[in-house]
Amino acid sequence: MKKLTLILALLVAGMTCTFGQIATDTIYAKKVFGGYQFYQGETRLGMNQLVNVMKPNEQAYAQIKSAQSNYTLATVFGAAGGFMIGWPLGTAVGGGEPNWVMAGIGAGLVVISIPITQSSNKKAIQAVRMYNSGMQSSSFWDNHELRFSMTPHGVGLSLRF
Repeated sequence: MKKLTLILALLVAGMTCTFGQIATDTIYAKKVFGGYQFYQGETRLGMNQLVNVMKPNEQAYAQIKSAQSNYTLATVFGAAGGFMIGWPLGTAVGGGEPNWVMAGIGAGLVVISIPITQSSNKKAIQAVRMYNSGMQSSSFWDNHELRFSMTPHGVGLSLRF
């Protein structure tokens, strides 16, 4: 009887440890003003973290690297444009003579950064979809079924695969 109890306890303990894929491994995107935020479980992932997470999946990794390049370019254009708009505005508020040509060039840079950001977002969403679809569950229970059943020979566990 002690052997049967021990075997049953080990079997139940083994069943709880066989799940290799958990739901928090998938990445999902949440739409926010100006783009998307990416989460894995409860953890928010930045662009560099997304790249690191997607390294095992070659297709998703290539796509997210392209998205990262666009993201960096858009950030540079947007930041430079924002500075070029902000400096003349600050000068005008401070009472000085603003350089409106510089503000106009800055506005142009900001406008250029918008489609680059949209392209980056699209590529990142595609990479997340590729990553999530490429994930394969390594659980023992995917194609197997364990049941507690009664048979003509007694009570027991039956395993179907």
